[in-house]
Amino acid sequence: MTTENPSGSAPENPSGSNAVDCAVECVNGCIKGDACPNEAYTQQASSFIENTSLDKMLEMAEEAVRKKMIARATEPRKWVMPEDLE
Repeated sequence: MTTENPSGSAPENPSGSNAVDCAVECVNGCIKGDACPNEAYTQQASSFIENTSLDKMLEMAEEAVRKKMIARATEPRKWVMPEDLE
């Protein structure tokens, strides 16, 4: 669990490591700024969005959905019993 600095700035990691759970700690923006370990991924995603047409993205999405549907159709059915849901 993280704590907030007395100054109200970005939270500190009590373990002292540089590991950050971005899904939890960066919901309002990156707390590491330019030192973000995911910066390369952000740049790759921005480049992909900028250089790929919407038609191509839709084509890729349709292909992924088609593959998922085929995979589901070939899998045996999985039965879920009510007592397994608890």
